[in-house]
Amino acid sequence: MLNHITIMGRLTRDPELRRTGSGIAVASFTVAVDRDFGGRDGGEKETDFIDCVAWRQTGEFVSKYFTKGRMIVVSGRLQIRSWTDKDGNKRRTAEVVADNCYFGDSKRDSNSDSNYGGNAYGGNSYGGNAYSAPAGNNYGGYAAPASTPASDFAMLDDDDAQLPF
Repeated sequence: MLNHITIMGRLTRDPELRRTGSGIAVASFTVAVDRDFGGRDGGEKETDFIDCVAWRQTGEFVSKYFTKGRMIVVSGRLQIRSWTDKDGNKRRTAEVVADNCYFGDSKRDSNSDSNYGGNAYGGNSYGGNAYSAPAGNNYGGYAAPASTPASDFAMLDDDDAQLPF
């Protein structure tokens, strides 16, 4: 059976780092994840607030390098916990137990108001900013030819001098 989840969103608050009685680090945080579609009437996209927990080195990493508003990619498993509240009612909650956490933006981009320009969806999570496409029709520093429609690819001549690597 498979229980794997990957989410990408922004932290709603700074991660909270605690330690168990035996000294194991555990970080708790909430990620705001926009849905891919709007409401029934085609209005604004809704946002889900997903509780996450990261243990040991992953928890220490998240608490040290992530702050409120930063874009984060969380990969792990979904866990359902049950407990009894102070009134004796049985409660359940779902949370993501993080195996890996990655930067979803660069430090530079987290300070701007734009979520879609620059490296907000490339960032450092895939080995740096080398393959992040800036907003507009700029392809890694090479402008698309006027005859090419705006897409993810640009036609290059056979001249190797135009290759970005």
